[in-house]
Amino acid sequence: MHVIRADEAPEYGVGLGSILVSLLEPAPGKARDFNRWYERDHFYAGCMTGEHFFAGRRFVATRDLKKLRYPASSGQVADTSLGSFLALYWMERGYHQKTEDWSLERVLSLHAQGRMDGGGARKAVHASFYAHRLAVTREDDGIPPEVALDHAFPGVVLVLSQLPEGVTSEARSVWLVDEYLPRTLPGSSAALCLSLDQLQLPESSPVYVPPEDGADRRTLEIYFLDQTPDAVWSETFAEFGAAQEAAGMGEVSMAAGFLPTIPGTDRYVDEI
Repeated sequence: MHVIRADEAPEYGVGLGSILVSLLEPAPGKARDFNRWYERDHFYAGCMTGEHFFAGRRFVATRDLKKLRYPASSGQVADTSLGSFLALYWMERGYHQKTEDWSLERVLSLHAQGRMDGGGARKAVHASFYAHRLAVTREDDGIPPEVALDHAFPGVVLVLSQLPEGVTSEARSVWLVDEYLPRTLPGSSAALCLSLDQLQLPESSPVYVPPEDGADRRTLEIYFLDQTPDAVWSETFAEFGAAQEAAGMGEVSMAAGFLPTIPGTDRYVDEI
């Protein structure tokens, strides 16, 4: 197991600094239209053509994967059964504000062009920027976070958590790195775990949500798997929430598994 901290100099020059998470639910009967609009226009026009976005990938949750999610609802996600399509974008370290400013300007421009209506109505289940805190690889020379979205991982798991009052992200990181992950990663199908801290969306964002109590205590882990989430859920993720609460490190707001989409196809749209 190897720990890579965000304040370390990147080994090869390009370092992961922050990410954008977009979890969306298309309107009933519109999954195919949404999938095509997002992958053929918005994925590129809304993010990937922007300077300092250096990686991106889309994922989907089938009905069977959604059955594994927990809890049913939380303060952060009102209904965790929603959120069929996930997009993750990596931003280069040192350029977050510049990239965020471009993203906002770009989305407003796409709105003005009528290019934000593709796929019909949809619900933003969770959308936020996150600052990269640390990465933990299963192997000492494992897959680094910078290339995680380009590696052909069969699945990912997102775990959103809310820290209790008085517990800092730093303290939780110590628990993850020193106690939980050493018991979990070795020998598991989780090759990489990213740990991130939530950043507030700008007020002018189309999906802006006013700050809430505890917004500064929200964290996100993303696990990259060698197998699909359903194949390893019970042994790797089903008990995480209980373990975190028992350690006094907070509550899970949403634990959810996803499969990578297959660009250029409508695979999975009839299974959500």
